[in-house]
Amino acid sequence: MKISIGNDHAGPDYKKAIVAFLISKGHDIINHGTDTEESVDYPDFAHPVAIDVESGTADLGIVICGSGNGIAMTANKHQGIRAALCWTKEISALARQHNNANVVSIPARFTSIPQAVEIVSTFISTDFEGGRHATRVDKISCR
Repeated sequence: MKISIGNDHAGPDYKKAIVAFLISKGHDIINHGTDTEESVDYPDFAHPVAIDVESGTADLGIVICGSGNGIAMTANKHQGIRAALCWTKEISALARQHNNANVVSIPARFTSIPQAVEIVSTFISTDFEGGRHATRVDKISCR
């Protein structure tokens, strides 16, 4: 699977751990995130991830910022993106199963690195259930 990842200054250590995990599982990574804690603007990293997923260049996306909110809001401005803010593996599973989320947003200041890796692991290994959920997901886009 090809996965696009982007993060602001709150997430370099999270990205490093997540990328190492994903590579160990044989996934290809597109890295749009910063590698330093120097202040940057999260939209500059969310948009490239959203474009990768929306265009099919990547299968799924991961975005990371302090609260997970701003970077998710930015990614969700793209019509083909369903970014879900997830702070537990259970929410991550439901985001995939019920909402067909294609980008997971991780709040670095409210999760530990092991939790974040677990969230990502669950996200990438969980399938969309379809059925009644597909009808709902089809109503999300404004197109």
